[in-house]
Amino acid sequence: MPVELTIPEAGESISEVRIGAWRKPEGSHFAVDEVTVEIETDKAAIELPSPVAGKLVKILKQEGEDAAPGDVIALLEPGGQAAPEVPAATPSADSPEARTSVPKAEAEAAQQPAARVMPSARRVLGEAGLPPESAEGTGPGGRVLKEDANRAVQQIRAKPAPVVADERPSPPPAEPPAGRQPSAPATDRAEERVAMSPLRKVIARNLVAAQQQAALLTTFNEADMTAVIDLRRRYSEGFRERHGVKLGFMSFFVRAVVDALQAVPAVNARIEDSEIVYSKHQDIGIAVGGGRGLVVPVLRNANTMSFAEIERAIHDFAMRAQRNKIDLSELHGGTFTISNGGIYGSMLSTPIVNPPQSGILGMHAIQDRPV
Repeated sequence: MPVELTIPEAGESISEVRIGAWRKPEGSHFAVDEVTVEIETDKAAIELPSPVAGKLVKILKQEGEDAAPGDVIALLEPGGQAAPEVPAATPSADSPEARTSVPKAEAEAAQQPAARVMPSARRVLGEAGLPPESAEGTGPGGRVLKEDANRAVQQIRAKPAPVVADERPSPPPAEPPAGRQPSAPATDRAEERVAMSPLRKVIARNLVAAQQQAALLTTFNEADMTAVIDLRRRYSEGFRERHGVKLGFMSFFVRAVVDALQAVPAVNARIEDSEIVYSKHQDIGIAVGGGRGLVVPVLRNANTMSFAEIERAIHDFAMRAQRNKIDLSELHGGTFTISNGGIYGSMLSTPIVNPPQSGILGMHAIQDRPV
């Protein structure tokens, strides 16, 4: 009897997910707990494992389709791996089978699944009149991303057009009627529509909500970082040898924020209905750029963490965010957020408060200058 592969409950606030890339096509075999498909929520990407060892009988929800927790997205047939195929006897060159059959290698190649092309990449290639296989995938599992498609289109357009000899005289160029300018090529005004992922939807919704529901105030202050820079220069090598991680600036910022929140508890509070809720702990969200957008994993009880623990945790967040491996539980419950725009060279910015928090600290580039 087929086993249903369903979307798991991913949190009280998550009512919609998007189906990502299937790891194997229909008819393929999976081991128990082997990842079958990726699903995207409004918080992060999740790898969905197979509950049984068996065969993927039917895919009910394709890549790019929306689903809800509890929906059945595929049917699995429990059972062991298929027995290896016994190679068939090779027909002689003069036999009718040899003259009419497709060579086995070509037949197997034809049965192999096509490259996994993301919807946005497929649109780019389609508008340029190129087949999906014309782009080389650099994404996870060889997936063809939008940038891969754009690169393929640019390479095709960069190739010089073949020159064909023509002895006939060229007609004079046609001049546009008076008062009219020649129209631009149609490709100059091409458009592309890409469905927003659940993650980007919630980012947009939260940012707009913060602008509409919070009384926002931004203030800019400078801090002399000379002592911190000297301290890092003096202890950086020994810190790395002892703790296995680089001594960055973020641990200094986190500790400074913890001290400030303890001194001014109202900034570590949130408003719920007609009450102000004061948090007695400091859970600091760290804005991290991930593979699918900005995520804010939380340093739990940052007030109890050492510099080494902070640096190791932030390094781990950054690495896993690039691979979309941040767990949903790590994105909830922050009491304050730090965003470091300095890594992008920004001198000033106005980061948006992460609801329902009361404030956010934006760090920016450090400059050497006489004061």
